[in-house]
Amino acid sequence: MANKIITITRDELEDLREAFNKVDIDNSGYVNDYELHELFREASLPLPGFQVREIIEKIFVEADHNKDGKIDFEEFVSVMTDLKSKDISKTFRKAVNKKVGITAVGGTSSNSSQGTQHSYSEEDKFAFANWVNKALIDDPDLQHLLPLNPNDKSLFTSLRDGILLCKLINLSQPDTIDERAINKTKLTPFTISENINLALNSASAIGCTVVNIGAQDLKEARIHLVLGLLWQIIKIGLFSDIEISKNEALIALLKDGESLEELMKLTPEELLLRWVNYHLANAGWPSISNFSKDVKDSKAYFHLLREIAPKEDVFIDFSGFMENDDLKRAHFMLLEADKMGCRQFVTPSDVVSGNAKLNLAFTANLFNMYPALHKVNNHGFDLNQIEGETSEERTFRNWMNSLGVNPYVNHLYSDMSDALVIFQLYDRTRITVDWGRVNKPPFSALGGHMRKIENCNYAVDLGKNKGGFSLVGISGSDLHEGNKTLTLALVWQLMRRYTLIVLSDLGGGQKIDDQIIIAWVNETLAGAYKKTLINSFKDSSISTSLPVLDLIDAIEPKAINPEMVKRENLSDEDKMSNAKYALSIARKIGARIYALPEDLVQVKPKMVMTVFACLMGKGLNKLK
Repeated sequence: MANKIITITRDELEDLREAFNKVDIDNSGYVNDYELHELFREASLPLPGFQVREIIEKIFVEADHNKDGKIDFEEFVSVMTDLKSKDISKTFRKAVNKKVGITAVGGTSSNSSQGTQHSYSEEDKFAFANWVNKALIDDPDLQHLLPLNPNDKSLFTSLRDGILLCKLINLSQPDTIDERAINKTKLTPFTISENINLALNSASAIGCTVVNIGAQDLKEARIHLVLGLLWQIIKIGLFSDIEISKNEALIALLKDGESLEELMKLTPEELLLRWVNYHLANAGWPSISNFSKDVKDSKAYFHLLREIAPKEDVFIDFSGFMENDDLKRAHFMLLEADKMGCRQFVTPSDVVSGNAKLNLAFTANLFNMYPALHKVNNHGFDLNQIEGETSEERTFRNWMNSLGVNPYVNHLYSDMSDALVIFQLYDRTRITVDWGRVNKPPFSALGGHMRKIENCNYAVDLGKNKGGFSLVGISGSDLHEGNKTLTLALVWQLMRRYTLIVLSDLGGGQKIDDQIIIAWVNETLAGAYKKTLINSFKDSSISTSLPVLDLIDAIEPKAINPEMVKRENLSDEDKMSNAKYALSIARKIGARIYALPEDLVQVKPKMVMTVFACLMGKGLNKLK
């Protein structure tokens, strides 16, 4: 009897893509092996642990050729279908590329596998191009590029000179890039490369993963890489204010019996979903659990719009709500959103198809424009709990995210309470992790707490015994409970180790310490006949940023425009101006710096050390 061939339908493929995208929240294109549990749950196919382990082993043998423990969408589809039939042919790459709205493109990044065929979403391209047009159409420096045609590839080609990408980063995180550092006129291949370096290093500084993206990828408009980077930048901007420390009115979203601490641990996406359901409850409409299937009929959106629209200015017409056709109903809903200036990211077909990414962006934009939350009076809440992120915490978090840790770190302490992010950072800093000893999610309500503490205990032991870290008085429970001082002590030593490893590699394996960096800085300054020098990373002269600016000029002559630098009788404003310019120029010449301008102005020794270390790395690399 012939074997029965089981095929996968378009709807099933859509469901699998939706499940994959929910877990792959950073849009990296893969998930780690331990996230398969969550993937199977999202795909409505929960499996016991032993079966997941069997599947992981199968992937490693048959598909994961580079043994990196990372699973892409095609591998996931193959596994899911194989669960239906052990004899089904593994030809799903073609099936994926035939999906409506997906275009296959040849070619890869130099860091990718040779000959890999990538796909990209026409819907994403269309949405991002229109977003750029709306947000930056009046920028005088972009008149040669805008408006973009969303129907062709101008979104990708427009990024080739780096100017637009720099502008988008500043749109997402204002003042990240000093505009004085952007080359805007009389562009040459060299000045274009400088712009792209500035953009990529600045994207890394705000937490984007740019490990597999280089200047050449942007110059050649490698579509899948460009879309991935753009989505990261756009999402960081959309989510930046969905944070209780920035918007105390979000306390209104607390559920009965829930503590403020629990609410503060939610991700921006979870808070956004909570916000939508808060307004739907006020409207007497059922809640939603996702930004895909549950919004396909647009009815939840109609109710959301009516709840958040300023009643005195905007009337939300519900006549379209009664339309029988989903596509037409979505069209009418977007006409109402347009009345509020919020018709961004989605088309009617994006809503009806349940495009999770674009519906998420559409909803986040609605929140940013019309949160419609009233500040909660202090009804038993200790508002002192609501502390904004310090510059040091933000720097550490952005550094972690730029390295591609999974899951994305939204809250520095609570998101490391199971130590999984720490273990990934150990991997990247050459501290060998025995992953067989690591407890992986999902963590059950019964016993999950202890399994996380076991991870944290192992993380502390590794740091002490393999990393040589000073962790006196630090236990696993300190990490699990988010003790700020002790957690930061470990994270700083990790970042320091990472920085020094990069330096050591460039220096031919020589062990690098603070004194070697300081000596190199002063020798380089003296060799370029500069009058500045530093005695330590606490040197008060660093507050002017002049030693940094002079060092950049010594490494890359003519990179600094002297007219942009204030050298005498510096006010606090002058010092901040120098610091912003110094960090942007440092990134422009190729130094991947995570520090903030205030770190220089306030002479924060840890961050100052990383600035000089990164510049030393650039200087050593130039000599090679």
